[in-house]
Amino acid sequence: MDRLYTLWDHLAQTPLLGICLTLACFVLGDWINKKCKQSPLANPVLISIVLVSAVLMITKTDYQAYFNGAKYIHFLLGPATVALAVPLYKNIHHVKAALLPIIITVIAGCLFAIFSGVGIAALLGGSRETLLSLAPKSVTAPVAMGLSEIIGGTPSLTAVLVILCGIIGAVFGAMVLNLVGVKNKKARGLAIGIASHGIGTARKLSVHETTGAFAGLGMGLNALATAVLLPLLYLLFT
Repeated sequence: MDRLYTLWDHLAQTPLLGICLTLACFVLGDWINKKCKQSPLANPVLISIVLVSAVLMITKTDYQAYFNGAKYIHFLLGPATVALAVPLYKNIHHVKAALLPIIITVIAGCLFAIFSGVGIAALLGGSRETLLSLAPKSVTAPVAMGLSEIIGGTPSLTAVLVILCGIIGAVFGAMVLNLVGVKNKKARGLAIGIASHGIGTARKLSVHETTGAFAGLGMGLNALATAVLLPLLYLLFT
């Protein structure tokens, strides 16, 4: 046992810990998801987060020591996001055929995401800082954190809220869309992309290429719309 702890302490000082732990937990989460017939409740990202957090807590490993290796995987989020353009390009004819409805949906979704989150938090007695941190919750993390800082929120709190929003959308989004009778794959993808950014988009890409393509489109356009509208709304209401 002492040798095991010694080995762990050695790994904790190198990037290998973050890289290996992240990949191992995701592979295990993906395996569980497949065994559960790709049930949204067994989302591999959610499982990975739980597993990584549990390991770090049990071993009392400092998060910064873990992130020294995980940052290399984190860096790949940029290229992975850009790669979403590939399925979108393959479905560009669908986008051109519904360009106006897409624009209207993105603007409506952007405004609803901002006002619903802030409104509910305000009714529950949330502080001003919390409300401002919550406003960009439905946008991909780098954009959301930048917007949060601009309007006076807390970027670290915003990052947590963004992840929670993405996981909730990836897990329960399809159930909600089924409940309200949305069956069109393009509409489902766009809705998930607007509401749940990258995590929801990844889920939709694993289900259907067209749905994933529209989820990526919704994610990108919602980030653009929020970056424009949120600062204007902040100036208007403050």
